[in-house]
Amino acid sequence: MENEPFTYTYRAQEQEEINEIRKKYLPSENTKMEDLRKLDRGVTKKALIFSLSCGILSTLLLGVGMCCSLVWGDKLFVAGIIIGLAGIGGMVAAYPLYSAVLKKERKRIAPLILKLTDELTRQNGNKTAES
Repeated sequence: MENEPFTYTYRAQEQEEINEIRKKYLPSENTKMEDLRKLDRGVTKKALIFSLSCGILSTLLLGVGMCCSLVWGDKLFVAGIIIGLAGIGGMVAAYPLYSAVLKKERKRIAPLILKLTDELTRQNGNKTAES
């Protein structure tokens, strides 16, 4: 029993996986850089959601218009054309809507982003001066 050698196998992949799982359960400390990234992603995400919603709903509206024109053409042909044109108009408006929402959100969030970037550049400036 005393003569048995001690064996230990180290696997870097397993250790890395263990550390990744552990990080999920540790209390998170939001750094200013994480806050900056989150704010920037939020701006584009909001614009994307608005434009995708507009595009999808408009595509469905175009489909309803096509059904009215093609399936029930004898009674709803003109209504189908009007509904379809409204759907096409909504699809065309999706990208300008994206640009407008993005511009509005960037303008709204700009003071906070600029404040965070100033703080981060000052911190990085101090770190390089100390080095």
